[in-house]
Amino acid sequence: MSAAAPGGLRVDHAVSSGTFSLDGETHQVDNNLWVVGDDAECVVVDAPHSVDDVMALVGERKVRAIVLTHAHDDHCRIAPALRERTGAPVLLHPDDKPLWELTHGGPDDLDATLWDVDLADGQRLEVAGTTLQVLHTPGHAPGAVCLYAEDLGCVFTGDTLFQGGPGATGRSFSDRPTIEASIRARLFALPDDTVVHTGHGDDTTIGAERAALGEG
Repeated sequence: MSAAAPGGLRVDHAVSSGTFSLDGETHQVDNNLWVVGDDAECVVVDAPHSVDDVMALVGERKVRAIVLTHAHDDHCRIAPALRERTGAPVLLHPDDKPLWELTHGGPDDLDATLWDVDLADGQRLEVAGTTLQVLHTPGHAPGAVCLYAEDLGCVFTGDTLFQGGPGATGRSFSDRPTIEASIRARLFALPDDTVVHTGHGDDTTIGAERAALGEG
């Protein structure tokens, strides 16, 4: 599925299935795959379960970056393999290093691998003539970010904001007051008609979620 914009710019979407593991528990999950670009180049948002699933959306395009909204394993598991397939750098906020290391190894692991570029709040990522603005939104994870595409009227929220409210905060490295503060300060500053492309489940809008949290 894709949503097109003028000039060939579009958002492509699919769903990939696998597992999520943290704090000694493992669950089956369906993750949204998002690819932003045009016919020539694109950016991949998150790298969950299957390189082939991602590449089916990418096609023959040049992948400029693999941008991770956070480092839970169901969002970053295949990042190194996708980097190897595409040659694109992996971008992650450095505050998520402890979570990344749970999946990809720490300092004492000879097979450990790191991401390539640190994300920073306010950073602007250019692709296909448009811009993805990085919004640091900690709470679900310390280094969680959202990616705002003003030209496309949408924001990619990972697991920070879903249809029906904030992402989960009952596990390690998460905090409910922090995620609510992030949503109110960063996401609710966006226009109400901004489409929210989530990490799992259906789209929503900023306005709908503002009302759900009693903000509008």
